[in-house]
Amino acid sequence: MSGSTKTMGYMTVGALVAVTAYTVALGSSGWLWFGWVVLGLCTIGMLATQDTRDVTTGDRSRRHDG
Repeated sequence: MSGSTKTMGYMTVGALVAVTAYTVALGSSGWLWFGWVVLGLCTIGMLATQDTRDVTTGDRSRRHDG
């Protein structure tokens, strides 16, 4: 996983915590939840489309299945 994808994942989780805290403290806001869903979908898209090649060698990374 690339650094930008990890950062996006951390930001998505952080946004979930912030939106949940806002909802508990001040009540629900549909726009905040909508924004979080969009952010989550963007994060999933980044995970799904990331290239598994090693940039320096051009080799595909080996996945271990278990």
